[in-house]
Amino acid sequence: MNIYFSCSITGGRKDQPVYAAIVQALLEDGHHVPTAILASPRILDMEIVVDPREVYRRDVNWVQACDALITEVSTPSHGVGYEIALALMLEKPVLACYRAGAAVSKMILGNDHPRLKIGMYRDVTEAVILTRDFLRGL
Repeated sequence: MNIYFSCSITGGRKDQPVYAAIVQALLEDGHHVPTAILASPRILDMEIVVDPREVYRRDVNWVQACDALITEVSTPSHGVGYEIALALMLEKPVLACYRAGAAVSKMILGNDHPRLKIGMYRDVTEAVILTRDFLRGL
């Protein structure tokens, strides 16, 4: 499947090891992940040189082309919220996963859209399991 992985970039990178584990699992399972670079610890350095208009066009195109959106929402991000809303408007299946204890937006937690699944994890292994279970259910 073509999976758009979404996570916080400028809002904070505390959960970067989880991002990397999720992306690695997706790639190991044979999925295409055009946003795999977002899991890199060097993404801030790479994205700083990209024009905001280009980021917008690129990311919207990737959401439109994906089969599903998988996002880690423990760290607040305007971009991630935008991508979730766009994917749901396009009737794409979305998984929003978050670390236990994280203060997640009520706009996400309270969303009862039938294509949105929300999952909490306690460690990296559980995050990967959530991701794989979500994709198996599609």
